[in-house]
Amino acid sequence: MLFFLSGFPALLYQIVWQRALFAMYGINIQAVTIIVAAFMLGLGLGSLVGGILSRKSSVALLQIFGAVELGIGTFGILSLRIFHNVAKFTAGVSAGKAGALAFLLVLIPTLLMGSTLPILVSYLVQVFGNVGHSVGALYFVNTLGSACACFLAIVFTMGHLGESGSVALAAAINLTIGVSALLLSHRSSDPVLLDEETDLDPAHDSAERAGRPLLSMPIAVFVSGLAGFIALGYEIMWYRTYSFLSGGKAHTFAALLGFYLAGIALGSFVTLSVFRRRRMNTLTAELRMIAGFVVLANLVGYLVVPASGRIALGHGSLGYSLPLVTLAAALLGATLPLISDASVRPDSHAGSGLSYVYLSNIVGSTLGTFLIGYIAMDYWSIRKIAVFIACSGLVLGAVLFVGTGMSFSRFCATLALASAACGGVILTSYPLYDRLYERLQLKSEFAPGYLFKAVLENKSGVITVTPDDQVFGGGIYDGIFNVDLVNDRNGILRPFSMSLWHKAPQDVLMIGLASGSWAQVLASHPQIRKLTVVEINPGYLELIALYPGVKSVLHNPKVEVDIDDGRRWLIRNTEPKFDVIVMNTTFNWRAHITNLLSVEFLKIAKAHLKPGGVLFYNTTGSGEVQLTGLTVFKYGMLVENCLAVSDSPLEIDKDRWREVLTAYRIDGDPVLHFDRLSDQRRLVELLSLPVNHEGTRESLQEADYIRQRNRGRRLVTDDNMGTEWDTATLDRIGRKIGHLAGWTKRMEPATP
Repeated sequence: MLFFLSGFPALLYQIVWQRALFAMYGINIQAVTIIVAAFMLGLGLGSLVGGILSRKSSVALLQIFGAVELGIGTFGILSLRIFHNVAKFTAGVSAGKAGALAFLLVLIPTLLMGSTLPILVSYLVQVFGNVGHSVGALYFVNTLGSACACFLAIVFTMGHLGESGSVALAAAINLTIGVSALLLSHRSSDPVLLDEETDLDPAHDSAERAGRPLLSMPIAVFVSGLAGFIALGYEIMWYRTYSFLSGGKAHTFAALLGFYLAGIALGSFVTLSVFRRRRMNTLTAELRMIAGFVVLANLVGYLVVPASGRIALGHGSLGYSLPLVTLAAALLGATLPLISDASVRPDSHAGSGLSYVYLSNIVGSTLGTFLIGYIAMDYWSIRKIAVFIACSGLVLGAVLFVGTGMSFSRFCATLALASAACGGVILTSYPLYDRLYERLQLKSEFAPGYLFKAVLENKSGVITVTPDDQVFGGGIYDGIFNVDLVNDRNGILRPFSMSLWHKAPQDVLMIGLASGSWAQVLASHPQIRKLTVVEINPGYLELIALYPGVKSVLHNPKVEVDIDDGRRWLIRNTEPKFDVIVMNTTFNWRAHITNLLSVEFLKIAKAHLKPGGVLFYNTTGSGEVQLTGLTVFKYGMLVENCLAVSDSPLEIDKDRWREVLTAYRIDGDPVLHFDRLSDQRRLVELLSLPVNHEGTRESLQEADYIRQRNRGRRLVTDDNMGTEWDTATLDRIGRKIGHLAGWTKRMEPATP
């Protein structure tokens, strides 16, 4: 029970601490990879520490476990304050230094977390005399607790408690576990190996195992590491798929992780049943079982992504295919207890031996994160990555079968079967992955003949372009290729409005590039002398170069493009000041968008504005976002759904705007041709936009009107995360989880 509860806060910490570090160091793929690797490296080193500490009596082990949990809880209480204080001095450092700092920040708690498994394995081996049984039992209860934490985070903790409340809850659980373990240690004595209510006689089993051949530790380390590599490779691929399917909702990561960990728990439970009912006294039998689990896991894991695309056609939801993740994870999760049982003797060194197997699994997982998520996704499509991972797993399974010892004929048959399986994976990948992103994005509206104009995949995400030139980033609307103010089908009025509310916008920063339409408009503005663009996904540069209406912006001498996270760029570059900062922000409910909408971010942006400077950003219709902006800034105005805010009064001047629009040219072509009646009428419409009117899309709203309309709403902060984890309809979400229906059918604004 204590180790079950121990898994619960660990996942809450992971979710919250990663978010806090992303806010400090960015959410571009480089920062994400570094931070995730820092977490995993800390856990791996912790397993070595736990292995060293594990050579104690059972009473001492309980005391050590209790002290570890108290240490984790104590750090948890202080963690966010520590992170925030460190951020004040280090958030602008280089990527390498950021990685080192992230590692140091999480080193103490991850060392402590990683040490618990070897410590408790050593304790249970003294009770049961069986390594596989001990690892399976602990892995089962701990990962089950972590899975429960993921689901509770979705329906309650993150939305209702925020980051600080979730961490406080996690710390309280750790402290309770620590005190309970210490109290239990005072009532315990070193155990004698006792029988369970099964057919397993631990003492007899231990004696038999003490003399049987073991899998050599180097081979066990290699197999465990490769299994970890395959598992994390699949998880990264699955996360990309489900994030695309859900439109990048914050719930997606927790949902996938919850089903994944539930699978690990299930696999551990299966091996637990195996060790209870059947004595695995031959190494050959154990290796064959490991090989079987590996092969089946890869076949199921390979099918998860295409199955998600097919299931989305009927249900438009990620939940219906997540049980496949659980099944694949269960098959993979069964390997660690089996490998541990095959390579570690059930003696006083069991915890130490297990620590090497566990460390190699974590190292393999870290390499999977880096090689698949950071390198392969820049060069391979998701289909090629799936083929590579599946074939790697099938080869590993074949090698394990061969390692059991067999005749030459069986050896040849095994190699032939493995080769045929790999060939089958390669051949079936083409029809299975055909138009995958079309299926995931359109869901029930997908038609057999439908084909995107362009699909760009890289480590930063997936960009798609529909036949009518709509751009989607990560499966959600991101803009349209259009700079035509007269035939405005993408709200291009908004960047054109700059001279309505700012008298002399010369130096402008734009966070987010997308289709390049806004950048083209701003780069062509008669008053702007320099436009600095910060874009997190370099794939948009490749895309823009393909479209004549916007491609010239890439060569405009006014324009400078930096590939970086917008918040991190502002923190790192403290000197530049701008007349206007522009952000065509994505939907307010998407994962991590709070980093560009919160009170904390707005204060960072304010520090980069010149006197009279304006921040102009998309609120995507959120009253909370609008009220937050008009709380941090005194003055403001809403242009359609974009908020212009400043600490100085906005200088609204329609005559100035008319002059600028008259002089506006894009690639030498006037924006308004006054020999055309349609263009004349358009100018009249723009100069007479209705004020404080919500019945039309094109309108202006004054600050006092916006404040009154949104009175009583909460402000968006880094801690409460805005609407990312909106659980106002808790019962509805709970029912969806119960029916595996996902969380993709929330109402979405029409135009971001």
